[in-house]
Amino acid sequence: MTPSPHAAVWISHPECAAHEIEPGHPESPQRLQAIRDRLIASGLDALLVHEAAPCATREQLLRVHDAAYVDTLLAADATAGPVRIDADTALGPRTLAAALRAAGASILGVDLVLEGRADLAFCGVRPPGHHAERARAMGFCFFNNVAVGAAHALARGLSRIAILDFDLHYGNGTADIFRSDPRVTLLSTYQHPLYPGWTGAPDAPNLVDVPLPAHSGGTAFRSAVANHWLPALEQQRPELILVSAGFDAHQDDPLGDLRLQADDYGWIGSVIRDVAQECCEGRVVATLEGGYDLRALARSAECFLQPFLGYGTPL
Repeated sequence: MTPSPHAAVWISHPECAAHEIEPGHPESPQRLQAIRDRLIASGLDALLVHEAAPCATREQLLRVHDAAYVDTLLAADATAGPVRIDADTALGPRTLAAALRAAGASILGVDLVLEGRADLAFCGVRPPGHHAERARAMGFCFFNNVAVGAAHALARGLSRIAILDFDLHYGNGTADIFRSDPRVTLLSTYQHPLYPGWTGAPDAPNLVDVPLPAHSGGTAFRSAVANHWLPALEQQRPELILVSAGFDAHQDDPLGDLRLQADDYGWIGSVIRDVAQECCEGRVVATLEGGYDLRALARSAECFLQPFLGYGTPL
């Protein structure tokens, strides 16, 4: 289906649901199904244009990852059993196909919004990506999906890109890739201290880090956005907004304790929509990161999408 102007597009692929690290792992195939079931039940799915994620090419991956790292992953053989990266991260027999589609979704999303065929592209993909560094897989992540999309936008001629990351955990991979690139501003809220133990980078003015202590809740999150993100966005005036959309800061998520509510994700969705309309013709590409309580994940993703689908501004 060809997206119409001002459409909201859902980009995914069946391969993204086939990847599995191990039974019982929190980054499970059920995550995508939970979101889709909720969107269908709420009627929002009918408002989304559906697109199949392509595979990212080696050349597109090399814009943000080292060649030796990419080639090692592409050559990995997990047919006889998982290839363990760390205690929480492993390649299974379907992982590489899913990871290539997840990175490719971000590229397609950038193309759709830059060509005026959509305002919002939401990449409903897995594995997530924001922990993947230039030459290191970690934290359930292999290729850095949002970084691949940002690099693609830079290759298309953009010079001011904002990446907004409200995941529970800091996107160390995205910071590793772009901390020396003034064309990209990374704005993050995250629980601290928590994995991956990010301590900041004062030598990188394009990283706007707002660590939040446990139990902060929605008031602190909204204040962080208002007092730190919005001034930085006003100064940068991005030509494109990319979002690392992690929903694991929800109060029901088992991996952290920031205690956000679903309505907080609706609020941040409305803020991002409004900033994008003011700065960059409404162009937003969001990519799924964390979120491990299935019910909370599904409801939070629904609330995030609502403002882009004409449901107004949540309180």
